[in-house]
Amino acid sequence: MTLWYLAHILGFTLWLGGGLAGMAIGIKGKQEERSAQALIVRQLGFIHQILLLPGIVLTIASGAVLTMPAMRQPSPSAWLYVMQLGGVIAAILVIFVSIPTLGRLQRVSPVGETAPRFDALRKRQSVSGMIAGNLGLLALLAGVLTKY
Repeated sequence: MTLWYLAHILGFTLWLGGGLAGMAIGIKGKQEERSAQALIVRQLGFIHQILLLPGIVLTIASGAVLTMPAMRQPSPSAWLYVMQLGGVIAAILVIFVSIPTLGRLQRVSPVGETAPRFDALRKRQSVSGMIAGNLGLLALLAGVLTKY
């Protein structure tokens, strides 16, 4: 079980750390010139592919293994359910909204006639990332409170 805990902690560290890095780049990137926005989006895509996606897979897989013994108990902690629900919804948002939106953003120019489409996709990316990040932090907090 110790290796599964290590995998879980490593996974959500990659996931939340990558999310915070992406948030910082996104906030700072909005201050850059429009022509530089394409580079910012490529950096965000790289962070999602290298940190967030592997972190999500590792966290969800190890979480499923770690949950099995807890579910056999007569009354599992309510915080465990909060952690699971928050983590799974956050993972769904990243996998099915954030990553595909970043893919579309990388194909749209931030300048010219596609600029409004770029701005709309960027807004969607920002909102989904903010919701997923807050759910991830809620899951982290609930995971700590599960032990009490």
